[in-house]
Amino acid sequence: MTLWPLVLGALLLGACSVPGPPQYISSPISPATPEPALTPLPTRGPHPPGELVPYQAQSGDTLAAIAAHFNTSVEAILQANPDLPASFSTLEPGRPLSIPAYYLPLTGTPFQILPDSEVINGPSAIGFDIRSEMQSRPGFSAGQSDYAYRLERPAWEVVEVIARNYSINPRLLLALLEYRTGALSNPFPDEVDRAYPLGLTDPRYQGLFRQLLWAAERLNDGYYGWRTGSLREFDTADGMLYRPDSWQNAGTVAVQLALAGLLDAKEFEAAVGPQGFAATYASLWGDPFAAALDLIPGDLEQPELGLPFLPNRIWDFTGGPHYSWGTSLPLGALDFGPPAVVSGCEPSLEWVAAPAAGVVTRSEEAIVVLDLGQDGDERTGWSLFFFHIASEGRIQAGAELEAGDPIGRPSCEGGTATGTHFHLARRYNGEWLSADGAVPFVLDGWVAKQGEALYEGTLNKGSNVVSACTCSTRANRILYELPGGG
Repeated sequence: MTLWPLVLGALLLGACSVPGPPQYISSPISPATPEPALTPLPTRGPHPPGELVPYQAQSGDTLAAIAAHFNTSVEAILQANPDLPASFSTLEPGRPLSIPAYYLPLTGTPFQILPDSEVINGPSAIGFDIRSEMQSRPGFSAGQSDYAYRLERPAWEVVEVIARNYSINPRLLLALLEYRTGALSNPFPDEVDRAYPLGLTDPRYQGLFRQLLWAAERLNDGYYGWRTGSLREFDTADGMLYRPDSWQNAGTVAVQLALAGLLDAKEFEAAVGPQGFAATYASLWGDPFAAALDLIPGDLEQPELGLPFLPNRIWDFTGGPHYSWGTSLPLGALDFGPPAVVSGCEPSLEWVAAPAAGVVTRSEEAIVVLDLGQDGDERTGWSLFFFHIASEGRIQAGAELEAGDPIGRPSCEGGTATGTHFHLARRYNGEWLSADGAVPFVLDGWVAKQGEALYEGTLNKGSNVVSACTCSTRANRILYELPGGG
């Protein structure tokens, strides 16, 4: 059974695709940190159906995801925990719960490999210098280069661009390379390891860039699949069925899914235990849990956002919830196009505008990132990610914007697109957010709802509903009207 096909993140399909708060600043983990004493792992076993088991909420937990992990229902959890608030989005980390669980066989190890904050390119990655880390070590990867996103880049820059675009902690990417082929410590690899530094010996993924693209897709599918409850089991490379432990965290499941695509059952079992990948990680950067941060607070709410275009203009809603980046989870992005361009990639004179005040932290080929926290770092607090923004007229990095200020014009630049439009997604502390989830995407009161397939879905505002379509009709048009007609 194969639940997660290998898909190259840079090859994108559909109407739109993309290639492949409080401020927290922490110092990089020191490799001199002593290894933590190993504590006995809890024992899991069969129990009566619906037995109440203790669970402590983790960063980003929702009732729907917890219900999926424990093979139960949201209603049953609410009944067992009458002290829960009447409504909330995400659970407060550390909150104790009683879960009416239904046992599933073949569940995996309760050992946690990494905290979520060491998987996401968020606050804990601030201050980590990828270039110096790679070039100060004797491994073969330091001298490599590869063609990535239309440029020949040194190895450190390949790691950097993957970490930035997929929002994956660069320490994790480097540790995977080291675990598989000694890329940071071995100066004399064989030709296979040099060509396939993650050990994925598939000609479609030859070279550092494509190896890391594959890993980034698997990591995000694991992380956000567990975060939303949509991932419940997967296979190792030789077809062994694996179900993550119900108490696992999203960061550990992300690493497990990546390793499962590379290893047979016996190798995988060793890799996900205390002496496997976790030991390699600790030898490089120290105990990851010593510097762990909670990325998502309890009852997270999106700040107020307007529609991402100028007032008194009509735009088409061309894409419902789909991949935020690449072809991996979450389904966090929405697409909008100017109605004057029904199909094709003709230039547009319409402006994409800032939905809220912020600072432009990144402006590069087809990409603009707006930091709503205004601290100048997209890895902290709320940020908005725009894609397919035309080069001509695109706002410069460092610009301070007010809501409604122009960002650039829609286009087909970057990735693959079937028509002029732009793509919009959100992150909080580096973590992508699903468009239709516990913290839904809301623009001027229009709430995103997922459809039955990628790019399908609706925006709902009271009794008004617009349906996503790669067309230009009354059914998918939105008129942005400010109060008072301003």
